[in-house]
Amino acid sequence: MEGDKNPYPRLLAGALREALEDTPVVCLLGPRQCGKTTLVRQVAPDRPCISFADENYRTVAQNDPLGFAEALPPTITLDEAQRVPDLLSTIKLAVDRDRRPGRFLLSGCSNLLLASRVTESLAGRVEIVQLHPLTEAEKERQPGRFLKTVLESGFHPRIGERFSPVSPTLPERMVAGGYPAALDRSARQARPWWRKYLHGLFERDIQDVAPVRHVHELSRLLEVQAVNTAMLWNASNVARILGLHRETADHYLTVLERLFLLRWLPAWYGEAAQRLVRAPKVHLLDTGLTAFLAKLSAEDWLPQRDRMGRLLESFVVQQIIAQGAWTDPDLQFWHYRDKDQVEVALVLTRGSQTWGIEVNASATLAPSDGQGLRRLAAACGEDFQSGLLLYNGSDVLPLRGERILAVPISSLWDR
Repeated sequence: MEGDKNPYPRLLAGALREALEDTPVVCLLGPRQCGKTTLVRQVAPDRPCISFADENYRTVAQNDPLGFAEALPPTITLDEAQRVPDLLSTIKLAVDRDRRPGRFLLSGCSNLLLASRVTESLAGRVEIVQLHPLTEAEKERQPGRFLKTVLESGFHPRIGERFSPVSPTLPERMVAGGYPAALDRSARQARPWWRKYLHGLFERDIQDVAPVRHVHELSRLLEVQAVNTAMLWNASNVARILGLHRETADHYLTVLERLFLLRWLPAWYGEAAQRLVRAPKVHLLDTGLTAFLAKLSAEDWLPQRDRMGRLLESFVVQQIIAQGAWTDPDLQFWHYRDKDQVEVALVLTRGSQTWGIEVNASATLAPSDGQGLRRLAAACGEDFQSGLLLYNGSDVLPLRGERILAVPISSLWDR
């Protein structure tokens, strides 16, 4: 597993522990070097572990998966499991003979393990747990209850009793991202680390996900998406910029998604679907990586307002989706955009229940703020639970519209 010296507690530890206590096979998935090693050590410090990055283990497991599995101890962590997919059928046989919980913990940096043939072969025997880069709540050693508050009690107007001052500043948080090794370095020292990280990723991990002949095209697509994070996916436009076929652009985006570098955020639709834009948005997961690729720094907060605004949207989306992993894994996430280009950055649904979250980089509020939330509320009717406008201020303030509030962005980690 990755040599992570991250000292931060991981808030996903409880979910991983519960999975190991009631499920024979647990898949811990997440980007390379996001802290999977640290999490396993926190949850099960004495658990034996082998990595298929070791060529000897990989060769034996590929050539004799049955013999390899029979030689394993009763409980084991298998890292880089995506490199030996044929071992999964053997693990299924071993689990069918002995269904004790926590027998196999498969750790990997590719969501190839989510492929249908894998989940079908281990159906009823496996639980997926996804680890994200460090959230701001984890970096601040806070419990990360923002999403829990939204789903349960909700926020209430609070004027004068302000949230803690933002330190580091919001732009500094955004460009730092959540990779532990990058956080241990200054902004100048982090740049060569990011270059090395991407080089290793493209040289080593891509072929585990899908055959890619022209890796430089994939790298270029990631750079283009970094500049365009939080924007609607337009395969034809991206293909034209890069000189690719549209199908190739779509394929490359899927590869980057499988490596946990970016995510599709599908469009929310309701009964008024004909008035809504159906294209998904694409967000890079980590804003530190995004800022590196897009050549953005904290000093660009004012001069590059539009680009930093999109980076902020990706930052908020990532913080909330990461909190969902330990708050309510059944939540679904969307974006809202209608034909008038009125948007809601993040829509949360649980069954028919719906919440909306807008993002505003400003510390001051305008009369038009919350327009997207009001339209979402109208489209949802009684299913609409609440809407929050996250802004760069300090008070929780009521906005025009029932159950719609302006809430400080710092509440993502300051509670």
